[in-house]
Amino acid sequence: MTAQPTADETIEPTDGRMTHREVVQALSGLMLGMFVSILASTVVANALPTIIAELGGSQSVYTWIVTTELLAMTATVPLWGKMADLYSKKLLIQLSLGLFVLGSLIAGLAPNVEILLLSRIAQGVGAGGMSALAMIVMAAMIPPRELGRYSGLFGAVFGVATIAGPLIGGVLVDTSWLGWRWCFLIGVPFSVAAIAMLQKTLHLPVTRRAVTIDWLGALLITAGVSTLLIWSTLAGQHFAWASVQTVAFVAGGVLLLALAVWVESRAAEPIIPLGIFRHRTVSLTIVASVLVGVALFGGTVFLSQYFQFSLGKSPTVAGLMSLPMIFGLLVSSTIAGQLITKYGRWKRYLVAGAVVMTGGMLLLSTIGATTSVPLISVYMAVLGVGVGMLMQNLVLAAQNDVPASELGATTSALTFFRSMGGSIGVSALGAVLAGKVTSLFSEKFGTAATGGTAKVPDLTTLPPEVLTVVREIYGTATAHLFLIGAPIAFLAIVAVAFVKEKPLSTLSGDERAAQEQAAASLH
Repeated sequence: MTAQPTADETIEPTDGRMTHREVVQALSGLMLGMFVSILASTVVANALPTIIAELGGSQSVYTWIVTTELLAMTATVPLWGKMADLYSKKLLIQLSLGLFVLGSLIAGLAPNVEILLLSRIAQGVGAGGMSALAMIVMAAMIPPRELGRYSGLFGAVFGVATIAGPLIGGVLVDTSWLGWRWCFLIGVPFSVAAIAMLQKTLHLPVTRRAVTIDWLGALLITAGVSTLLIWSTLAGQHFAWASVQTVAFVAGGVLLLALAVWVESRAAEPIIPLGIFRHRTVSLTIVASVLVGVALFGGTVFLSQYFQFSLGKSPTVAGLMSLPMIFGLLVSSTIAGQLITKYGRWKRYLVAGAVVMTGGMLLLSTIGATTSVPLISVYMAVLGVGVGMLMQNLVLAAQNDVPASELGATTSALTFFRSMGGSIGVSALGAVLAGKVTSLFSEKFGTAATGGTAKVPDLTTLPPEVLTVVREIYGTATAHLFLIGAPIAFLAIVAVAFVKEKPLSTLSGDERAAQEQAAASLH
């Protein structure tokens, strides 16, 4: 199916568009790789106390085992996306899975926390490649007009991996002949299987260009984003939000990103082509993606704590209680995708998704320590339905609006900004939650009793009358969090309302690229 390129920029021909069977086979490998990369972010949730105790780590290390992977994943997404526009997508996705396998093996055998943190960086870089490249490869194989039915499958994988991670981690830790190391090692055979499946089933034309990557731009973007993400992780815990450290971190991050914009505007092959922001649809879908990231990650992170602290549920039960939101996401993502493929109209689902997501946030702002589980389940399902209609279809709208040569950069930009929204949003909303909990503790028990800050209590040691008050505090604080999140979600309605609907292309990304190259050769 391939032929050697003979020019500075050539596209190797294929025998025609991949058949439905070939697409499904290739998607199986993609979804397997996506599943293990998402699983890596969540599988350690219930295992962290055991890991820290065995390796002798501190409370700060507890946080960084999670955040180092998230930092590496978010910061490297644009670079993977740009390389997908220049080099073999098949080779890149296998490389990203290979990095993930390497990181997982080192993590599973780590003798100390320092090695474990380094291995999480390798896992994060690999997971960043999967996050960006999975949707890029889909767009290369499948026309936007038919993409809806397949994007629903990825919504399902995302949901299942998110909910299954903590449950799998808990089971592995509690099984004496396995242990916490298998939280990392379990992904290795599946990643190797995904590499083998993609080698056999993925057949894409290879775009090769005689250009070099803008490494300076990549370095500045990565450094700027990492600085802001580190700030959002540390602020409110290690220093105050309004402090000299905050000024230094934010000013440094903004300066690095400003330099990145300056370098990118002059580069022959920028990592994130500034031209994509001239497309109104791309700019608006990026804004909406940031807001979806805040809603999705904020909802899953803080609801789990609410279930345990306010409703008194165990970690495993708390994980199971997230099912309504995941179920809502799966159903709406799948149904909306099928309807888009059938009728070719997509904007109505973006608007409806943003409205429903905002409604879900408002409903969750009414919860408390005495709210019934069935009612909370309904509210969570509403939030999930809204996010499901928005998340994948924002990518679809943007991919449909740009030339095939910018598909990789555009897709990775959306993934990148959604992760940024989730990372910074979780940190900011977490600070709001901590502040509200502290003020409520001081109000109920007095400042002297709390020392001005409210440490996470051990509920098993509290007398019944104190336990009741603590549960009310966490219920009130969580509701306050969603009340603040609702206006943020409302901004997504405004963003998608201004998106202009464009008929979905019936050509795959590779066919569009060949068409664009042919048109360019005539001029």
